[in-house]
Order: sequence, then structure tokens, then C-alpha cells
Amino acid sequence: MKLHLKIWRQDGPEQVGRFERYTVAEADPDMSFLELLDVLNEQLIHQGQAPVEFDHDCREGICGSCGVVINGLAHGSQAQTATCQLYLRHFAEGDTLTVEPWRAKAFPVIKDLVVDRSAFDRIIAAGGYISVKAGSAPEANALLVSKADSDLAFDYAACIGCGACVAACPNASASLFTAAKVAHLSLLPQGHPERHQRVVLMTTQMAAEDFGDCSNHGECEAVCPKGISIAAIARMRREYLMAL
Repeated sequence: MKLHLKIWRQDGPEQVGRFERYTVAEADPDMSFLELLDVLNEQLIHQGQAPVEFDHDCREGICGSCGVVINGLAHGSQAQTATCQLYLRHFAEGDTLTVEPWRAKAFPVIKDLVVDRSAFDRIIAAGGYISVKAGSAPEANALLVSKADSDLAFDYAACIGCGACVAACPNASASLFTAAKVAHLSLLPQGHPERHQRVVLMTTQMAAEDFGDCSNHGECEAVCPKGISIAAIARMRREYLMAL
């Protein structure tokens, strides 16, 4: 199948970016989107041109590093699907695909489709952990956790930190990411001792990174590849109010 690509090219964080157009004439419907970019880069290298820079690692929808905006949607049009798990069978012969990096002040472009997401790391470093040494794994029934709480904590812990929530939000808010990290620890007994300190430190760092505030558009939930609910944001705000 033939696909046309309109891709954002930017030589560096201080450079002016632009869209450039390419055509991949021999794309296979069973290719993933990242494999399409691989084919394009082989084509560009053979032509003596610079390949398109993009982030990736696991290519299994686990690590969260592969995110790009495809036709205006973070990770593309398939619900709960990371870019690396988006297959070309979902596109039609002759389609034009517009590919851009995450757009947010807190995610400066490094080159082409690669952005600096270290702001997320700093939010986690501010308090997204349990500092008490827990020793070896306790006996399974030593700490009683309800099934509802354990399931919900697991759902929030599924966040892979890809940044799609930021890219989709009109305010470039990191509230869903931060809330997922706050919520999954606050639901478990091990996270209770530091829960008040944690939410204050993490939300303070989130604001310091120049992310916008949440105004309940719900775009973050719509594009999240792990389907994390914005109910996490409500939980984070309750945690914050209790911490004051």
C-alpha cells in the first residue's frame, strides 16, 4: 500500500521546525506505525538524507516512549493503543498521515519527533515513591487490602508515562499522569504514611514544570493508551485538600 507522510522536522530545540512530505510506496498493512517510520528512514538514508528522529524502545506498548501525534490525535485514532502498537491496516491506500511531536512547553522538542519528557521524571523524584525500607516481601495476608482498592491501584499503576495526556490536553496539563501516580500509592497501606507529603510535593513540582492546570476537558482520558480514568484527578485533588 502507498502512504503519504507529512512529518514535522526540527533540527534542534532552538531551530525553527517545518513539515516535510514523503511517500512510502511499499508499506505493508501488517506493519506497525514505527515500522513504517523505519522503512521511511531506510529510504531517506539510501537517498543521502537525514533520517527522521523518533523515540521508541519496547515496541510492545509497555514503555511509553513511542508517542507521537498522528492526524491530530496523540498515539493515533485507535483507542487504548500506543503508537508502536498501531498497525497500518487501520489506514487506507493513499492516505496522508500528519505526524507531529507532543506539543507542550514542558516537553521541548529535541529533534524531529523526539521531545524531552524529563519533567515527568522530576515529578516522580519529588515524591512518587515509598521511602520506607520495606525489607523482604511480607506474607500475603499480613496487610489486608480490599479487592476493590487493589484493583483500582493496579489500574492507576498501569500508567506508562508516555505523555499523551499532556499532548492532548488544551492546557498541556500533566494532571492525569501525576494523579495516577499519587492515587495508586494512596490506595495501598504502604503508601499511607507519606500520602500527604507526596501529593503536595508532586503537585508543586508539576506546577513548577510549566504544565497547565486541568479544566476537565477529558481529552487525557480519551487518548490514554492504558485507559486511565480522570477519576484519578478527582482523587488527587481530594488528597491535596486533606493534606492542607
